[in-house]
Amino acid sequence: MLAAAAALVLPLSACGSGDAGGGKPTSGPIDIWYSTNEQEQAWAKATVSAWNAEHPKEKVTAKAVPSGKSTEDVVGAAITAGNTPCLVYNTAPAAVAAFQKQGGLVNLSDTFGDAESFIKKRSGGAADGFRSPDGKLYQVPWKTNPFMLYYNKDVFKKAGLDAENPKLSTYDDVLAAAKKIKSSKAAKFTLYPPSTSDYTNALFDFYPLYLANSGGKQLVKDKKATFTSQAGRQTLGFWQQMYAKGYSSPEAYSGDKWAGPFADGVAAMGIAGPWGKGQFDGKVKYGVVPLPTAAGIPADKTSTFADSKNVGLFTSCKHKQTAWEFTKFSMSAKNDAALLEETGQFPTRSDVAAVAGGYLKDNPFYQPFADAVPRAVDVPNVAGSTEVWKTFRTAWEDAVLPGKGDVKSTFDKAAQQIDDQIVG
Repeated sequence: MLAAAAALVLPLSACGSGDAGGGKPTSGPIDIWYSTNEQEQAWAKATVSAWNAEHPKEKVTAKAVPSGKSTEDVVGAAITAGNTPCLVYNTAPAAVAAFQKQGGLVNLSDTFGDAESFIKKRSGGAADGFRSPDGKLYQVPWKTNPFMLYYNKDVFKKAGLDAENPKLSTYDDVLAAAKKIKSSKAAKFTLYPPSTSDYTNALFDFYPLYLANSGGKQLVKDKKATFTSQAGRQTLGFWQQMYAKGYSSPEAYSGDKWAGPFADGVAAMGIAGPWGKGQFDGKVKYGVVPLPTAAGIPADKTSTFADSKNVGLFTSCKHKQTAWEFTKFSMSAKNDAALLEETGQFPTRSDVAAVAGGYLKDNPFYQPFADAVPRAVDVPNVAGSTEVWKTFRTAWEDAVLPGKGDVKSTFDKAAQQIDDQIVG
């Protein structure tokens, strides 16, 4: 997975504070931030250039998110300082509740008369997954990266497994394959997700498989933790076995923690989105299958993690109307198709097949990911989400990562703590 941009916020020219306090949104020059990803930068520069050619009085000035620990830290600090850009094209859904609490995000639903209709028309039912507890939208769904299970064909052949049509649809299938991979020494590990205490790592081991196994149930629903369900315990039990049997490593990888273990041939499988192609091409001969589940849910019904990044429009923006008009321009069918072609990442829209049909025909690798876009689910939009994920990760480190421990009691306790955190 591409690491998030880092950092302590630097003094920047902001959009200003002209109409930040209310009133009718105005038009004029704006600033935006985009990801540090090279392909996204190319897309952003082309999009901004096209806009500026047509709107000389509403010029957009764009730059990459300043470097530092994380994009979320950068934006949070900028909100506090009052110098955010108008738009950030790298807004993590998990951070929206915190940004909203800081008073940093514009209530799009109430500010722009066409916000609801535009977002619903483009993103369909997926838009509702990004609503805040008050039912309003404070983020524009932008792009999604449905996770799949990548596997190393050469490793599978060496282990005596079918490399073209692997049996990997159930947890038992994966465990059986892992046993052969280990005994044959075809690879050191079967799966090697990030194993540090960083709470966001839950999004790259437990959460994708839980979403698949539970039919897309988020970690929290109706202010209650959901992972103590049968589906949750099945997924937790699967991962505990992976660590107990040495099929996964509890140690942090010494190289790139996202792509490294699979790209380096250390792990036989990897969990990644469509961006994996760019990470793994030329390094590993790979195949892709849907995420496994306890019972083997059919591919066309298997949910997955969306790993979305959205667009936030910030309250310090002086010219919010231009920011909103540029947002819609950047998410036109033409620019959304360009996003996919330039970055390999999917726009969060319900008509992906129609918008990018030609590209998908010429690049069949992406078709399974396109098919999964409607079933891709993101993190719950709840207050205190950082603490929620930290609580979950602590329980994971206590009872899953060591390969031993009482999963039921540990996660029952974590669920109660999370319920209290949400209520609070």
